[in-house]
Amino acid sequence: MVSQEQMKAVLQSYVDGFAAGDPAAVAGLFADDAVIEDPVGHPPVQGRAAIDEFYANAVGAGTKLTLDTPIRGSHGSRAAMAFTVEVPAMGIRIRAIDVLTFGEDGKVTRMEAFWGPDDIEQ
Repeated sequence: MVSQEQMKAVLQSYVDGFAAGDPAAVAGLFADDAVIEDPVGHPPVQGRAAIDEFYANAVGAGTKLTLDTPIRGSHGSRAAMAFTVEVPAMGIRIRAIDVLTFGEDGKVTRMEAFWGPDDIEQ
């Protein structure tokens, strides 16, 4: 099982990949068959090509993430972070919580983003 420290390091790498403008670094944290539901309730993004495109678009829009609290681990295979998403291309700010599930190899197998209309600021 992946350790709490490993999960936290992956989530920090996720934030750092956005800061560096490196969509390949962000997408590379995910398993080839991972599922992204961003936000929860929207149709999922699944598979390597779709994940690569999803992060190419997000990072390409100049999106930056700022942690609102420390990254949280668990006694299982999930970790979470609360952060603010700045999307300058759209002139919006989103307050979100992401919960990521990890496989035994340390890759993200599922990402669920919790945010809704009330969490968007313009």
